[in-house]
Amino acid sequence: MKTYIALLRKEEGSSYGVDFPDFPGCITGGETMDVAYREAPEALQFHIKGMLEDGEEIPEPTSLDDIMADPDNKGAVPFPVQVPGVKAKRVDITVPELVLRDIDVYARKHSMSRSAFLVDAALKVMKTG
Repeated sequence: MKTYIALLRKEEGSSYGVDFPDFPGCITGGETMDVAYREAPEALQFHIKGMLEDGEEIPEPTSLDDIMADPDNKGAVPFPVQVPGVKAKRVDITVPELVLRDIDVYARKHSMSRSAFLVDAALKVMKTG
């Protein structure tokens, strides 16, 4: 499960707002900080679902340091939001035994699971293909 940074903001005379630097246009809010904080995961899930339906690529999370270095984010309160509802699906595939052994050796060497390696390799091929 990936974790993205949300930014809580409040301007005088307004409700609390939450935005996600990695997802321009994904915003939510509430009359209180608690409500805005609770609404953030659902807003992010809805936004990501729409991106996936549109065939858009989901960005990797930007580091908190990089987000807070942006002058536009001065005064915002950052908080982590895990992406809910993006579930992994178990699949059954056939792989030649020697190739599987090589995959496992490579994955262990790079501190990855077999599944993480296969997903990473597939994404790289699809980006370049």
